[in-house]
Amino acid sequence: MAVSNPPPSLDILVRGPEGLTIWAGPPFINGEPSVKLDKVRCSTTKFSEDGSKLMAIRSDSLISIYDCKKLVEIKSLQVPNVLAATISPCGTFVQTFQKSTSPQEKNVVVWKSETGESVYQLFQKNMSKATWPVFKFSYDEDVACRLVTNEVQFFDPKDFSKGAVNRLRVPGIAAFELSKSPGSYVAVFVPESKGMPGSVQIFSCAKELQSQPVARKSFFRCSSVQLNWNTGSTGLLIVVQSDVDKTNQSYYGETKLNYLTTDGSYEGLVPLRKEGPVHDVQWSYSGKEFAVVYGFMPATATIFDKKCNPLLELGTGPYNTLRWNPKGKFICVAGFGNLPGNMAFWDYSEKKKLGDTKAELSVSSEWSSDGRYFMTATTAPRLQVDNGIKIFHHNGSLYFKRMFEKLYQVDWKPESPDKFEDIAELLKSVDSIKLEEPPKQGQGLKKAAQASTKAASAPSVQKPAAYRPPHAKAAVSVQAEVRCEIN
Repeated sequence: MAVSNPPPSLDILVRGPEGLTIWAGPPFINGEPSVKLDKVRCSTTKFSEDGSKLMAIRSDSLISIYDCKKLVEIKSLQVPNVLAATISPCGTFVQTFQKSTSPQEKNVVVWKSETGESVYQLFQKNMSKATWPVFKFSYDEDVACRLVTNEVQFFDPKDFSKGAVNRLRVPGIAAFELSKSPGSYVAVFVPESKGMPGSVQIFSCAKELQSQPVARKSFFRCSSVQLNWNTGSTGLLIVVQSDVDKTNQSYYGETKLNYLTTDGSYEGLVPLRKEGPVHDVQWSYSGKEFAVVYGFMPATATIFDKKCNPLLELGTGPYNTLRWNPKGKFICVAGFGNLPGNMAFWDYSEKKKLGDTKAELSVSSEWSSDGRYFMTATTAPRLQVDNGIKIFHHNGSLYFKRMFEKLYQVDWKPESPDKFEDIAELLKSVDSIKLEEPPKQGQGLKKAAQASTKAASAPSVQKPAAYRPPHAKAAVSVQAEVRCEIN
């Protein structure tokens, strides 16, 4: 169904040593992007999840907030000794974490982004994956909550001065995840302790419904979990990580994928047909299906419905990454990080593969909000050479490529996929485009050497590093984010 208003532009944020630049996204005029905002010096940037605001840490004490429609600064915050900052989903609030000089100093502050008003302050000794950001918001910002010792505290984002309006008591809680759309449930994780198994429980966010969890699952040999809510807040996927694999098949431990529903219709393991780790899992935009890539290499990828029935097999290969097109029609299965960069593009509605290609050395990857383009990037500090951007059509054909001496960050500006027209007719317009074939043995090194300004070092970086399991990669990425924010 066509949208009534003109769709928004597909803007791209590019950050390098000279700061951030905003490109007008594809389709590019004459094959080159035009610049909408150029060279704003900053060390960290983040879009709000609705794409309305952009936050940039410009110096040790200055944080700028930009209106993304007009690309003008609407407010700047002076925050001395800031170590980290983030922006809420609708861009209403900015959270900052400062270096504290005493326990009496309230070093976590929630600011109104448009006025610069401080609406809440508290003291926090340190920052970790489980505690930053301090406040987690639902996508519509109707619900906000934070983790403290043995409980989750709920706040009213319309009036933080009320303090905690509700407290969910969970002894031993180590992490939680608020459902985002809508913010009606919260999942909590309690690790193993004194011979008791670890557990994940789902509670309603409504105070009057919190006497008992709506769903619960216990785990033995559980070191950590990853919690993944779907759109609609009806299902929760739980990747359970154990540091020790009792079968001795993996040095990196063992992972299992569990699934819980808020209506009690499913509670247990997802039936994966191959032994080995769970590399990646992703819900579709609708929240009615999810995809999993799993198993010892070559890994297998499968799409399941919300009752855990397999719907489509996406083949096997050197894969560890899933990226589901936000319009729901296409999905990319890829092997990034320490893998060679193979990508397979599938049409989910037609149940067929569209093409194969490669994006070697990719650090980040994501679909555009309209579902027409797939962008990969090679960035520092993960890789210090061959930094660059590639943009592909939905079927894997290469649309655009640009190399950089140094590149730190590349992001699409977020937009709701509902603002864009249906893409069912795209296949007709791009069927004639020739797919970029994966380079034959020896050609990949030659091309990389020609593109890089340091040709002599290109062959060494093409060699894949030792495989890193999902939980270790997640830990590294969190540390990198914290270091980036500190710098």
